[in-house]
Amino acid sequence: MRILSNLINVLFFTGIVALLFFFLLQQMEKEAPQGVFYSEDVSLPDNLHPTVKERKDELVERVREKGIQIVITEGHRSEEKQDALYAQGRSSEGEVVTHAKGGESYHNYGLAIDFALKAEGGNVIWDREYDGNGNGQSDWMETVEVAKELGFEWGGDWENFKDYPHLQMDFGLSIRELKRGKRPGDDSLNDR
Repeated sequence: MRILSNLINVLFFTGIVALLFFFLLQQMEKEAPQGVFYSEDVSLPDNLHPTVKERKDELVERVREKGIQIVITEGHRSEEKQDALYAQGRSSEGEVVTHAKGGESYHNYGLAIDFALKAEGGNVIWDREYDGNGNGQSDWMETVEVAKELGFEWGGDWENFKDYPHLQMDFGLSIRELKRGKRPGDDSLNDR
């Protein structure tokens, strides 16, 4: 009976140690420098991910077929440019346009684009009510609908900070995973 009691105690203690190790490992991953849990030599991309670029081009063409012209105002964005945008409305003049510092935006990983509409006369506008093709629907929302069909997530659906021009594909990766060097493959969404 004593042997069984000792065995149960050892198993219980081992289980507690395993749980502690599991939670400590997760915490270490959060705080570890880039490369500790993923590849060490993974640099930030300097252009759009191939699938994002392909879908961006398809978006432009599909909305053009509906009589809507859009302009891609931003694609890949460097960390330096992201930091400058983050400073806007904080330590530099202008309105706050982002809550993401350098390395914290899907733009920095080539996984996001921003768009605007091109109105008659060639003006670039961010008017979400504009109906340039005259079909009784907002050109903005028609564009968002097509973008979602192509696999984009829309910043206008976010709870805390609405980013209406923003479209992204995260490929199931968090910013934390991207910061640690994990990257989507080149054919990540090609089987829609």
